[in-house]
Amino acid sequence: MISPAKPFAAVLALAVSAAFVGCAPEEDEPLAMDDAPPALADDHAGHDHGAHPPEGLHGGGLIELGDEEYHGELIHDEAAGTVTIYILDAHVEAAVPIDAAEVTVTVVHDGNRESFPLAADPDAGDPAGKSSRFVSSDAELAEHLDHEGETAKLMVKIDGRSYSGEIAHEHNHEGHDH
Repeated sequence: MISPAKPFAAVLALAVSAAFVGCAPEEDEPLAMDDAPPALADDHAGHDHGAHPPEGLHGGGLIELGDEEYHGELIHDEAAGTVTIYILDAHVEAAVPIDAAEVTVTVVHDGNRESFPLAADPDAGDPAGKSSRFVSSDAELAEHLDHEGETAKLMVKIDGRSYSGEIAHEHNHEGHDH
């Protein structure tokens, strides 16, 4: 007959040895890139989530499009009464002019779904016939984007492929210039 103390001792020994094997580097010791777990390296087929800033080129909130192949940047300017969406690349380093007359923001509020078109308004560096900037002066859209509990989604077509991304509600309303 096996004594109950022997299995307990084996489990305790295993736990202690695992603790020593999994020790983290000292606080002053930098973590080398090779020390990153493989799951991080393979995340989204080579896309490093830390490779882009937390906000867009114009200081607005980011909207992931596809598998972060592109990003939308939302600027809500209350003083001008506009909502602007910029289309940006995967790493939020450059504008991506697209061949579209408009993009759409769909909002679900009070159980109702409503779509708001944002018309192409080419930025200074956009080539003829393309736009990386889309603008709406619809006060209702701006109001919906400010209400918590309402969901909003950006829908855009880039090179014949449809993309959509959730628009996060901004909780920092100081100045409302998102």
